[in-house]
Amino acid sequence: MTDHSSSADGAGEGWPSQQPAPPQLSAEAARSQVAAAWVRVAPQSNVPPGQVAVPSLPPRADRPAAESKKDKREQAKAERKAEYERKRAARKAEYESKQAARASRKGGGKVSASTTSAATTASAEATAPTAGAGPSAAQDAPAPARSGAKGPDARFDVPRPGGRLPSNGRSTHVALRATLLITTCVFALGSCGVTGLVIGRSSVSVKPAALDGKDLDRYRLTDFPVQSAAVFAEEYASLCMTYAPENTDKRRESLSRYISAGVDRDCGWNGKGKQQVKQANWDGTVEELPEYGKNGRYLNIQVTYTGGRTTTLSVPVYVKDLAGASGLRVVGNVGEMPLPIRDTAPALEKSEEVVDQELSAQLREQVLAGYFKAWAASDTTALTRFTTPDATPAAVSGLAGALTAPVVQEVQALAPEGTEVGKKPTYTQGQAVPARVTVVWGGGGADDAKAEVALKRSYRVTVVNTAQGWFIKDIHGGVMDPTGGRADTPSTASPTAAPASGASAPPAPAAPSAPSGGASPGLPTSPKPAASAPAH
Repeated sequence: MTDHSSSADGAGEGWPSQQPAPPQLSAEAARSQVAAAWVRVAPQSNVPPGQVAVPSLPPRADRPAAESKKDKREQAKAERKAEYERKRAARKAEYESKQAARASRKGGGKVSASTTSAATTASAEATAPTAGAGPSAAQDAPAPARSGAKGPDARFDVPRPGGRLPSNGRSTHVALRATLLITTCVFALGSCGVTGLVIGRSSVSVKPAALDGKDLDRYRLTDFPVQSAAVFAEEYASLCMTYAPENTDKRRESLSRYISAGVDRDCGWNGKGKQQVKQANWDGTVEELPEYGKNGRYLNIQVTYTGGRTTTLSVPVYVKDLAGASGLRVVGNVGEMPLPIRDTAPALEKSEEVVDQELSAQLREQVLAGYFKAWAASDTTALTRFTTPDATPAAVSGLAGALTAPVVQEVQALAPEGTEVGKKPTYTQGQAVPARVTVVWGGGGADDAKAEVALKRSYRVTVVNTAQGWFIKDIHGGVMDPTGGRADTPSTASPTAAPASGASAPPAPAAPSAPSGGASPGLPTSPKPAASAPAH
């Protein structure tokens, strides 16, 4: 008793009282208690009538924390298979519903019970979740779209392999096929047309334009080697028309190398008298030789004798090889013919030509006088003061002293086209003006006979207007005679005949003195030629 009371007192003095340990529950009893607590706190889902809600238990405590990779692959495979079956069922239900709708349209709105039940069953199978998919599979399954729906809920019908498109897609497909067929036909027809055109053009033979005989003779478009035959005829004519008694045998031997067997070996000479040919030239005349066809021609050779007489010989020449111009032979006796006929020259039309007298005088006094002095001596330093930078070689080369003491006698500067007579023409900067110039060249050399000779020459000069004055750009020799006609007629003969050889020529007019201050800007009137001008 004492012991127990003391124990009780000791407990009251501060020792903790020992509570009885809770009874140990088995694993199954503990699991039941946890499941009951889970049911109380878990959200309750809608339970169809006649069924009992069975809550899902929490995972077993003894379940492994992580699944193996093999289990995961099997689970993923099962989920994919279930998803495929669900989609297949949905497509089948949609197909059945369309078949039912098509049958109702064909039968006037009457649908058989079997068709309706089949469609209903297929639709239920499509909407019902597959085994093992869980409640979320039924919730995630999309509802079939209504017929004719638009927007994001509209479905795009894809036919099965070998099937047909719906009515709206079928018309587009037909139009596409028709377009492709028409395009192929157009390309085929175009290719056939181009091929036929190419073949047709290549099969047509194009004949070259043919020239008649007159055109061939006029332009000498023949195979006959005219130049070689002309040289051969010139040599023969020179031998034929040159003769002397002391050279008879030698002349006959030379002629025999040119002629055929039946031609006169003396070329018509009787062995008396003398004659010497100064030159023999072909005058360009060709006449057909009918007996030899394309291998023979008559060539006219103009012969000038030492005495001054000129005549024409017609020489028949045969050529055996036209391509090689070989096998030449004089095949007949020559005939003497008159010279080519001379005719009168027509007068030049100069009604619209206007001469600027003021410019002509300015050029003669200020430009051309100094230019021709430098040009005669080929003084390149002095020529640069009278010529443009782009002057022609003829304008800057000169005569290298062949003629001296030039005097500009006459200048005719032509005004621009459209200038009226009596009005002063105007010139723009850089404008070129043609001018006709007559120059009298005098003597002045070491030879006294040469000092007495005066030669009149004509030139065509082109001058250019610049900011510094008029400069020479080009020069050509020769000026046309505006009168025309012929000089051997007494009525049209020139009243002043040229002086005979050795006669004294009329004194040349002195060079006009340049007026004070009349020199062109930048152009000296009488430049001093260099002491020794380079020859060109």
